[in-house]
Amino acid sequence: MNQTQEFHQRIDSALHNEQLRQNFRTAMSGVMERRAQQFPDEDQLQALREQARMVRANSLIKQPELLEQLEKKLIENGIQVHWAETPEQANAIILEILEAADAKSVVKGKSMVSEETELNHHLEQHGIEVIESDLGEYIIQLAKEPPSHIVMPAVHKNRFEVAELFREFHPDIPYTDDVDELTQTARQILRTRFANADAGVSGVNFAVAETGTLCLVENEGNGRLSTTAPRLHIAITGVEKVVEKLSDVPPLLEILTKSATGQPITTYFNMISRPRQPDELDGPEAVHLVLLDNGRSRIRIDEQLLDTLRCIRCGACINHCPVYVQLGGHAYGTVYPGPIGIALEPQRLGLDKAGTLTSACTMCGACGEVCPVKIPLPKLINRLRAEAVNHERTTTPLSGRGSLRKPSEASIWKLWQQLNSRPRLYRLFTFFATRLRWLTPGSLGGWTRYRTAPRPATQSLHELARKEGFRHE
Repeated sequence: MNQTQEFHQRIDSALHNEQLRQNFRTAMSGVMERRAQQFPDEDQLQALREQARMVRANSLIKQPELLEQLEKKLIENGIQVHWAETPEQANAIILEILEAADAKSVVKGKSMVSEETELNHHLEQHGIEVIESDLGEYIIQLAKEPPSHIVMPAVHKNRFEVAELFREFHPDIPYTDDVDELTQTARQILRTRFANADAGVSGVNFAVAETGTLCLVENEGNGRLSTTAPRLHIAITGVEKVVEKLSDVPPLLEILTKSATGQPITTYFNMISRPRQPDELDGPEAVHLVLLDNGRSRIRIDEQLLDTLRCIRCGACINHCPVYVQLGGHAYGTVYPGPIGIALEPQRLGLDKAGTLTSACTMCGACGEVCPVKIPLPKLINRLRAEAVNHERTTTPLSGRGSLRKPSEASIWKLWQQLNSRPRLYRLFTFFATRLRWLTPGSLGGWTRYRTAPRPATQSLHELARKEGFRHE
């Protein structure tokens, strides 16, 4: 089964899951309303978006030297830095650190980069227990599912589905489907395991080159359990998350939380610059940072595709995407779903492996309108669509170019081009098309599953014009 067939199969499964679709419609409508409430002044919103865009664009332009500066400052602060080109290398580095510390259990904060590397699976294969501290991540960990959203990983499940999961895995705890009680139940179950974990693993929202500071955004406070309680803290992030100055963080933080969940500010904002000092009561004895490339340097080569890396993982484009609301995140079959996934994953994985994702877009432009750092997502997606079927040689860094090109489809479009560039041939075609319209097939494959097959009109536009007395000279 090729990538197109697999994608269509996942889509069909999602479209026939009415409960899933209802869950998404309810969740996304609420998030969109809350975001709109946070930006009542359109001029202020656009000014903040432009400021955030400039911060991220500047960081990407200076990325090589900022990464060097970041490494130098982190080492000065007592944080050990590791570089990984591939997910396999990142996993191997983290496993080596854990084994050297004789760590048998890990409490892990929410991290999309660790989803890229499939870190949990790798550590469990080597006998290390991993417990997610984020409630949403813990829910999908129980369900043995990947995240369905980059900010709200369990948004595809309602409270009754979560309650059933808890009943299955924790039968000794009384059943409840009350959200507050479910939250308290999870904290009751996990608190001891968090406190006794040998090591903590987290992501990084922003890494400040100026000060060597790792910034983490979270809402529940459980993320701090991975950065303060264990004796060892390992952070993992993509190389694009570096920013130049500490003053660059506030505008990004403001627009991130408002765009992601409609909150005026996040509940917890963590800034980590060093391991525990002799006069401090908490914090890890050792801190490590793993910087992962995983195709990001290749994306930087292209000036247009570079814009993709401005993403701050707020999920606003996902929340406002009409396709995502109908399908959910799992239908995409990749780590990053929604518009940002459509733009990023074909670049990261190759058009031959993820190029079909570009068809999951209506080109409505909503994602580009709400992106807090002004990533031109519709333009990028359109570019990737073209590259997926383009067989001509160019200097693009994209792998798998032309992999979705179909000779039959290319021939049809070439014929259509010829018809539209030759007036006499076009008139001859329309003459026969209108008179032989009954030969038009009623089914055109998947396109007509939800649509009526188009048929030529009974008369061409030229014929109607002549009938009305218009003459083309």
